[in-house]
Amino acid sequence: MKVIGITGGTGAGKTTALGALKAMNSLIIDADAVYHDLTIHNEGLRRDLETRFGSVYGSDGTLDRKKLGEIVFQNENALLDLNKITHKYVGEEVDRLLAIAKAEGKEVAAIDAIALLESGLDAKCDCTVAVTAPEELRVKRIMVREGISEEYARMRIAAQKDESYFRAHCDYVLHNMEEDTPEIFSARALELFRKIVD
Repeated sequence: MKVIGITGGTGAGKTTALGALKAMNSLIIDADAVYHDLTIHNEGLRRDLETRFGSVYGSDGTLDRKKLGEIVFQNENALLDLNKITHKYVGEEVDRLLAIAKAEGKEVAAIDAIALLESGLDAKCDCTVAVTAPEELRVKRIMVREGISEEYARMRIAAQKDESYFRAHCDYVLHNMEEDTPEIFSARALELFRKIVD
């Protein structure tokens, strides 16, 4: 089974690229969705978060992300600790999902993660693909998609790694250009993924 890591900043077009992989009947593992699910269902993760950060779960049993965010975004060591805790549990769950896919005879699996490289998930991949796009295009896209201001969209983008980081650390780059329609970009992504798998 070929495992492809997909990464890149918000608004670059990862969802469209992943659509091309779905068309190839690939398993798509969304690392962010895995993390959210684990915060609800994994007692070990909950225990480790509460041991390190205190009562960050609400009375309804769900993680209070705002409360946790207020702790970790003001303290670099706390953020490092959070990443260390979450990357361990997400990594274990990704391994479990990959093993199931392999046992089911899947030919391709993809791990979708903004922090693919920083989390160590790239080590589980046969190759990594960065999805990039011009910053102005990304700003417009996330403003529309999330109904946020231009200032907030730029702040979100500035908080992430820039394009040069992804270009330097990934095996392939899929660049989503201003003039690309989703169909054109999807076709280019499909062509690249077929080349990787063959």
